[in-house]
Amino acid sequence: MKVYRVKVNGKVYEVELESVTEKEGPVKADAAGEKSAFAPAAEAASGDNVLRAPMQGTIIDIKVEPGQRVNRGDVVVVLEAMKLENNIVAPTTGIVKEILVSKGQNVANQEPILTIG
Repeated sequence: MKVYRVKVNGKVYEVELESVTEKEGPVKADAAGEKSAFAPAAEAASGDNVLRAPMQGTIIDIKVEPGQRVNRGDVVVVLEAMKLENNIVAPTTGIVKEILVSKGQNVANQEPILTIG
């Protein structure tokens, strides 16, 4: 453990830092209830799958159009969250059936973005 002195707004604080390796330290293992960004939707018609927003943000670009064939891993939407651009990729190969969002639209976590069939 190392001890450092830090000065913040004229006041001195002592801080102890402990070295933690990958084999040590806390692990958050409770992911129960977490949903995948790509989940088959019961409400989707005829076996189509709904791609959902993996986080809250703003749609800043839509890279595909209805009827377009996409391959697994293709960027289909760009979502801005916390001033970072996140490429949302097609998790499966198929045809874009419907785009459910528009450029500039704010989306909630797990909100449907598009359907792939």
